[in-house]
Amino acid sequence: MPVKVSVIVPVHDPGPRIETCVASLLGQSLPPGEYEVIFVDDGSTDATPALLDALAAEDARVRVVHQENSGRPGGPRNVGIDAARGEYVMFVDDDDRLGDEALERMYAYGVANDADVVVGKSAGHGRSVPVELFRANRPRADVANAPLIDSLTPHKMFRRAFLERTGLRFPEGRRRLEDHVFVTEAYLRADNVCVLGDYVCYYHVRRDDGSNLSLRRPDPVGYFKDVREALDVVERYTAPGPVRDSLFRRWLRVEMVERLRGRRFLDLPEDYRRELFAEIHAVVVERFGPGVAAPLQPAQRVVAALAAEGRYDDVVAFAQWETGVALAVGPEDVAWQEGVLRIVFTAELTHDGGPMAFPSAAGSPRWPPRDLAGAVRLLGAETVDRFDRTVPDLLLRERTGSAQYLQPVEVVRETVPTGDGSRVRLVLRATAVLDPATAVSGDAPGEGLWDMWVRVRLGGWTQEVRLGPAARHGRPAPPAAVVAGRVVLPYWTERHASLALDVGHATKRLGLGRVAAGDVSVEEDRFWVVLPLHVPESADAVLRLVPAKPGVAWEVVAALSPGGRLEAVLPVDGLRGRTWLTAVCLTPETEGARFHPLPFALHVDQDGVLVVPAPQPGGARRLARRVRRALYQVLGRGTPRGG
Repeated sequence: MPVKVSVIVPVHDPGPRIETCVASLLGQSLPPGEYEVIFVDDGSTDATPALLDALAAEDARVRVVHQENSGRPGGPRNVGIDAARGEYVMFVDDDDRLGDEALERMYAYGVANDADVVVGKSAGHGRSVPVELFRANRPRADVANAPLIDSLTPHKMFRRAFLERTGLRFPEGRRRLEDHVFVTEAYLRADNVCVLGDYVCYYHVRRDDGSNLSLRRPDPVGYFKDVREALDVVERYTAPGPVRDSLFRRWLRVEMVERLRGRRFLDLPEDYRRELFAEIHAVVVERFGPGVAAPLQPAQRVVAALAAEGRYDDVVAFAQWETGVALAVGPEDVAWQEGVLRIVFTAELTHDGGPMAFPSAAGSPRWPPRDLAGAVRLLGAETVDRFDRTVPDLLLRERTGSAQYLQPVEVVRETVPTGDGSRVRLVLRATAVLDPATAVSGDAPGEGLWDMWVRVRLGGWTQEVRLGPAARHGRPAPPAAVVAGRVVLPYWTERHASLALDVGHATKRLGLGRVAAGDVSVEEDRFWVVLPLHVPESADAVLRLVPAKPGVAWEVVAALSPGGRLEAVLPVDGLRGRTWLTAVCLTPETEGARFHPLPFALHVDQDGVLVVPAPQPGGARRLARRVRRALYQVLGRGTPRGG
């Protein structure tokens, strides 16, 4: 069978963490005969070489190449390309993992769109990943119509014939940004690039010890030498003009401006800061014309202008001012409406703990700013000017894997005068709609815990915070809902007082304990009770009846109606003479569905069905006494002997 995908994994002393990577590779949904995994051991000194050799001896999909240490992953990746047999090659790092269906989905999407490069959606576990690129699937993308340049890691799928035709390989040796050079050239020379945005294919994992190579502090001189090489690729394959400027802007923004901002810059040693600034200043002056920096967001444009003029002290002062910038989010309402969760919140920037104020009249600020006060006035005026294009994002983020999904948001932008009216606050009043049936790129969220995050891009700041905190008193408390075959519970976390979803996982927190025995009705064999749940449409349920003393349980088909009404027909003849504890399964069609205990029991005898409170654990005797007492009262016999 032809090999569809060759997965190439450079390996160097990964230790036990490689086990997660290996498990994700060998657990792919693509049939085993249709892909191979090539581990290129780059001179590991731990137990990894023996582990990989043993794996290869057991699994025909696995091949291992051993070589002396090269110092960087570029060389091992090239070795893997030369050894590959697949139609496509996919690069994976030994500390990361793939989604279960990543290879199958990416290959199929690449073939369907005749793509030389397939970019799969990524998630960052402790690491930032692009958001804009993956808002939607993009069957035909290029650097002009999509923010491809935001994703320059090599963890993508490349058609092997394309790599052979172009001779494209990674720069080798002890250097940085070899992936920028490789991926940028691939984007610019590919006949087509496609982006799979509706499934998380790749999980970037930040190591607990922070030892990821990409997170280490680089030598400024060597690093910006490598940046220049990436810029050379852009110049080689693009003409002067807007497209080239837009690509250059990525390196100006990410590799230069962002390194000079806020706490990230101030936390560096003074001598290192000065060396870093000098290298950035040199590249900005050498390589970037005025069209590169002009479209940057205001705060980024300020830093770029100061760097271009070599004003180190002003960059430090601006970074100190920026440390006071934050995002405040206020949840106002959370409520179910016909099966979807409607979330209303406000968001605005703050500075030093209070609302940030901006000039009410933009005016014509001077570029570049003369001093810190001028820089603040300038970015304030430009932020007000761009406010009408600002939209907050609501992200539903899986707590364990960090996969995140954008939810639809409508926004009203409010310019609120403050003080004497010469300054204004910029407030975003947003309404998001989360549909549990479609919240994960058209599918329902999987069972587990999901957190809500708000992301705002304004003024050159991209701020992400949890949707909260919410005060304990008066905060919205929507019930659990039975929707899309899941029990979905919105709740406020204990640690952050922020909004989260519990999907198919909650038991005690559903609020079923608030149902009292007096809320239950029984007429002959017909039973019903209204549960504190949001139920948008009728659904099947199962009522379980467990005898208080050892015996065989009954499971009765029940109906769950809008409004939370649970109804069932009881098999009274089979229940007589016993007391039955009750539980309900709200999603019987879902694999692994749970039964949730109900706070009442049913005592059935020749006179009918009596509803009594359920016992606490170990309270069978107390339950028996309550049943006897209730029966004596019903029959008018007073109080039974012994209470």
